[in-house]
Amino acid sequence: MNVRRLIPTAALAGAVALGATALTACSGAAAGTGGGKDGKVGVTASFYPMAFLAEQIGKDHVKVDSLTKPGVEPHDLEITPRQTGQLGEADVVVYLKSLQPAVDKAVAQSGVKNVVDAATLTELEVHGAGHDHGAEEGHAEGEGHDHDHAEGGRDPHVWLDPVKYAEIAKGVGAALEKADPGHAADYKKNTDELVGKLTALDTEFKDGLKNTASRTFITTHSAFGYLAERYGLDQEAIAGVDPQSEPSPARMKELQGLAKQENVSTVFFEALASDKTAKTLAADTGLKTDVLDPLEGITDTSQGADYFEVMRSNLKNLQKALGAK
Repeated sequence: MNVRRLIPTAALAGAVALGATALTACSGAAAGTGGGKDGKVGVTASFYPMAFLAEQIGKDHVKVDSLTKPGVEPHDLEITPRQTGQLGEADVVVYLKSLQPAVDKAVAQSGVKNVVDAATLTELEVHGAGHDHGAEEGHAEGEGHDHDHAEGGRDPHVWLDPVKYAEIAKGVGAALEKADPGHAADYKKNTDELVGKLTALDTEFKDGLKNTASRTFITTHSAFGYLAERYGLDQEAIAGVDPQSEPSPARMKELQGLAKQENVSTVFFEALASDKTAKTLAADTGLKTDVLDPLEGITDTSQGADYFEVMRSNLKNLQKALGAK
């Protein structure tokens, strides 16, 4: 299938807010205001998945600020010259290059020594326009994830794979050890604990999705390529459709046929985005709708208070939709 897959900007807009519940008391200062306050290491993170790692590993030794504030869509984040200047005062910057062009530019201009680019800590892959299952499928030339921000069509949503997220966690831990050698033992211990929790989460997903009636899921946001590949599932996204508009007749027909053929029961949408597209497809195919959260931010309406809780909600929703035995 060569249907282009676009992530509708509007579909993401609500889902990326960073709620206060997701950030610890350490993160109350303005974004990028630098470190050294109360003897803590000042960490500036680009958006929620990066901030969460810094908080879990740094704990009481760090003050974490996020550049992406509540209600701001991370891909379209704008950064002021003043914020760029403040970014330069941070002790450590944690970001994912190619996800947010404004952050990439600001980091390059900031002169910060301790910069952690999550994109260098794990392998970014191309996920195709069709099935995202297996190592070979979906990797053909020209079938890339149609993100304007992703280099070479590579999918940036690595945090939705607990194994890849653990690889990034190790890099963040090493950066904090380097920036604050006095507390290196604590950072190492916290990193090991976090990696252990992510390994356990990976096992939960493996076991929970081992035996299912179907292996295919349909989603409005093509963010789950890594998750699908890790657990042997097929992701199908509603291509290039704004959440306020109807799916194209061609794609609708294609997905209707696919749903019947692959025993699909559910169309997934995001908690904070409009569910109109999902409901339209569901009505025409007799399918149900449910939430699959790309975890670009946490708000009060998220199905959980942090990364682990929301990922477990995603697992539960996938199990239900796929008919886990």
